[in-house]
Amino acid sequence: MRAAGDRTVTSAARRTAVRISNPDKLYWPDDGITKLDLIRYYHDVFPWLRAFVRDRLLSLERCPDGMRGDCFYQKEKPNGLPPDTPTSLVEHATGATNYVVGGRRETQPALANLGCIALHVWGSRKDAPRQPDWVCFDLDPQSGSLADAARAALRVKQALDALELTSFVKTSGARGAHVFVPIRVGPDTDDVKGFAVALGAHLARAYPDELTDEARTAGRRGRVYLDPFRNGFGQTVVSPYSVRRRPRAPVSMPLDWSELDPALDPADFHIGNALARLEQADPWRDFFAHRQSLGPALRAVRSL
Repeated sequence: MRAAGDRTVTSAARRTAVRISNPDKLYWPDDGITKLDLIRYYHDVFPWLRAFVRDRLLSLERCPDGMRGDCFYQKEKPNGLPPDTPTSLVEHATGATNYVVGGRRETQPALANLGCIALHVWGSRKDAPRQPDWVCFDLDPQSGSLADAARAALRVKQALDALELTSFVKTSGARGAHVFVPIRVGPDTDDVKGFAVALGAHLARAYPDELTDEARTAGRRGRVYLDPFRNGFGQTVVSPYSVRRRPRAPVSMPLDWSELDPALDPADFHIGNALARLEQADPWRDFFAHRQSLGPALRAVRSL
């Protein structure tokens, strides 16, 4: 029996319905944004999101009370998802984990119904979990200012341009920025992470007052941390178009490099306006058409 107030979201493509519990629950009480608003956003943004979650392993951050209460992380497929939700079993040093696999439209509303606000994705896909198809640089400004992250992103782009690698930038939806490099599947996770580590160390030496590769917060001294470890095996990054658990429900929004303005506020892009923007222009629409070999750049960066 359906509980009072429950609703369903239907995927026309598969003609399946996801039952939503407590749809009017305020996930962002200060902004009047409900669980159902979040679920509708993920349902509607899926045509843009699909390419970045298809066959990709997901790690779940569950925040069942939205902006109120605590969150917890879960890697194993949780109870409460549709029984035919795709999964993939991955062996780790500590044992096997049955991960949820993205790519079906109804998976996203079902996850959001369980309190998954942000969407954390692997850099690889289920059939080749040790072979990423992108490199990610997570730019974390100790100042908390997106302006600092934006300036750091331009430093990263300049270095990638010199290596003849095409790169893309997005807001993290929080205080930082992410620079992505689409690559051809082939290099192992350790090589991809090694590339990011080496390039980050080079940039930290070149711009010691602005950038750091110091993982310890106490050692950053106000600089932007170039985090290469999103590229490690089993590590995740927030997907493009993901909502974040922050005031106004901001979205991790792909940008054209020309839009990377230090005056940007992470909350400029949120679930209330993201779809209208994407219907006008999506700077990442050709992301995977730019897959490129990492080999020459990997060899070059090792000699820096």
